[in-house]
Amino acid sequence: MGFEIRSERLLLTPLGLRFLQSTNAYALDDENTKYMCCLPNDSAEETEAFLRAVEAEWAKAQPNAYEFAILYRGAHVGGVGVYLEDGVGELGWIVNKRYWGNGFACEAAEALIRYLSSQLGVTRFVAHCDAENVASYKTMEKLGMMRTGEYGGRRNRSATRESTEYRYELSL
Repeated sequence: MGFEIRSERLLLTPLGLRFLQSTNAYALDDENTKYMCCLPNDSAEETEAFLRAVEAEWAKAQPNAYEFAILYRGAHVGGVGVYLEDGVGELGWIVNKRYWGNGFACEAAEALIRYLSSQLGVTRFVAHCDAENVASYKTMEKLGMMRTGEYGGRRNRSATRESTEYRYELSL
């Protein structure tokens, strides 16, 4: 079930129920998920349901999504994933706030892009973020992605107002 990807400092390993407690550390945290459309989760049960769905996707012969736990020195520091549709990979990531500022999101996403392009032939990637999430769009720019859109109407799960969303793209 699944495969692992290594970068200089990180191990990307299939996300699943074994990471329930460490996923809850960031998925239930309002500050950590401030800019996320689908987070924070309301309960550990919601996180568990998500992780069960991730495991079911990994069990498919040809998954449409690949969700990884990001491990640094054995600690689960966040997640990175890609959803595939029509040959395009939509990237996303989250890092536990205890590990912010270490470049883990960029390194993990870069390793995932490299793997998907060399092993699955994916050569086009997109990513979205809240316009106020400077760390996320700076990560996209470090990955070589170019901003291709700016849209209103973004609704983050814990937000009280709509915000602006940026869209970034990368073609290899």
